[in-house]
Parts: sequence; structure tokens; C-alpha cells
Amino acid sequence: MQDGSSGSVGRRHVLGGAAAAMAAAGVGLGAGARTASAQERGTDGKDGQGGQRGKGGRYAGKTVLVTGATTGIGRAAAIAFAAEGARVGFCGRRRNLGQDVERLIRKAGGEATYIRADVRRPEEVRGFVEAVARKYGGPDIALNNAGIQKPFTDLHEVSVADWDDVTLTNTRGVFLAMKYEIPLMRAGGGGVILVTGSSNQYGTRPGLGSYTASKNSVQGLVQAAAIENGTHGIRVVALAPGMTDTPMLDVHRPPGDTDEQWAARKAEFGRLGIDAFKRMATPEEMASAALGLASDDMRFQTGTTVVVDGGQLSGL
Repeated sequence: MQDGSSGSVGRRHVLGGAAAAMAAAGVGLGAGARTASAQERGTDGKDGQGGQRGKGGRYAGKTVLVTGATTGIGRAAAIAFAAEGARVGFCGRRRNLGQDVERLIRKAGGEATYIRADVRRPEEVRGFVEAVARKYGGPDIALNNAGIQKPFTDLHEVSVADWDDVTLTNTRGVFLAMKYEIPLMRAGGGGVILVTGSSNQYGTRPGLGSYTASKNSVQGLVQAAAIENGTHGIRVVALAPGMTDTPMLDVHRPPGDTDEQWAARKAEFGRLGIDAFKRMATPEEMASAALGLASDDMRFQTGTTVVVDGGQLSGL
């Protein structure tokens, strides 16, 4: 559900949250990761040219990969990066939705290619990453976003099949994407890898045990990849959304609810929530945060999970 309900946030996450607030607000956002060298990108602490906004948008000339971009946060991010001039290669399992997103981006004058891929399958993830690299170069930026939830189920009643599906998608899917992205980024002089985590990492709610476990595992992957690849000019950061109104929530939709009833139920849930704004986030707000975190202005940030939850954890 891309949310959190209880727990404390460590020092690195508090600092990360402050950076995210600046990024999402659009403070000094520059161009994305470059593919020339770590020094040019400024990942060694030197100022490079990466902060200059490209003529066609702040990510003009960059190649961006997005997994799970047929709906929700991934879809919004693919559209947002393309609007800022990036060449976007994205994947998802539902071909019709992927083709719709590709058409939408191209109609608006952007450049995007949809490739059907299931992040649970190594050969499909590798094929997706390599196909985008052949077509567009790079990658410069990756948003490993694909994720799923199952209906609320107490942990002892979760089926092994559901546990495996969540883990294979949310955790192994991120590992596989990193596995094939990192060698290309190293060869190209660096890049930025973003991962969609969840504020649920810091406090779950009943029935979301498998989801929470998978997102905590993602945090470990981010930390490991960051310390292994910093000297190669690669930053790795997780974005942890709070409650966000995406189709992922539909697994919790009561049977028989009309679209209007379900929309009203979600709106009421947001109003009763403990975040500062008393509403759910929109996918576009999470996409905005992702664009900020991918910016060269954040070039010393890596290995962290950045919470963007509307103050939900602060109110616990």
C-alpha cells in the first residue's frame, strides 16, 4: 500500500526526508546523471556540468529505465521524465496498458518505448535492460519501481504462493534490475538507481507482513549497491512513499463497491489518516520526488531511503 503506520525513522532517513522535501519542491533541480565520467558528474564532490538544465528539459539526452510503469507511480514517473526530455524505456506485464502509456508520451512529443517484461523472470529483465540500452544508450537513470501487494492477510495465514509472488516481484525484481543495470552504468561512467520502497518499512499494519518484509529487503539491496558502486559514479537511493492513490490499492477494494463508492472510501481513509495533509498522495507527487532525487543536485546522497509520506511517520 506504499504507506507506513508506526515505528521510528533513523538519522539517515530523517536527513534523507529533508533532502526529498527540497527535491520535490523543485529547489535548484539540475540535469540528471551524466554518462561521461564520475568527475564530470560531480560524484566526487567537484562541480561539473550536470547541474545545467538541458535545452529540451532538465533530463534532455538522458536514458531512463522504469520498471512497473504501466500504472501508478511508475507510469507517472515515465511520463514526467519524458516531459523533461529523457528517452524513457519502460516495462510492465500488461501490454495494453504499456502501449497506452507509450502512445501518451509520444503524442505529447516525448520519446518512450514500452517493452513487455516480468521482473520475476531474469531473462526478461535482462532483455528489457539491454534492449533499451541498444536503442537509447545508457542507462543514465533507473527507477526500479515494479511492486505488488496482496489483500490484507495475517502472516500465519499467508499462502506460500502469495509470499513467493510478493517476494519475487518486490525484492528479487529489484535485485535482477540492479544486476543488469549496474554493469552498463559502470561501463558508461556512472548513473543513478532509484528504487521504490515504502514508508511501511518503518511500521507495518495488520495484514501487510509479506509486503513489509519485501520492502525492508529492498532497503538492504540499496545499501549494498550504494557502497559497492560509489567509486564507479553510481548513486543508489530508495524513495519510500506514504499512502498513495494507485491501482495497487485495488486489491483491498471490498467486493461490490462501485467505482464511486471505492473512490469515496479511499478519500475518507485519507481524511482519517495521520499524515499532515489528511489525504493520499498522488502518483505525480511521487514522480516529482523521483525527478528531484535523480538530479545532480543530490549527488552526495546515496545508500539512503527517503521517506515522502506527507508527515505520516511524524504523527505517530
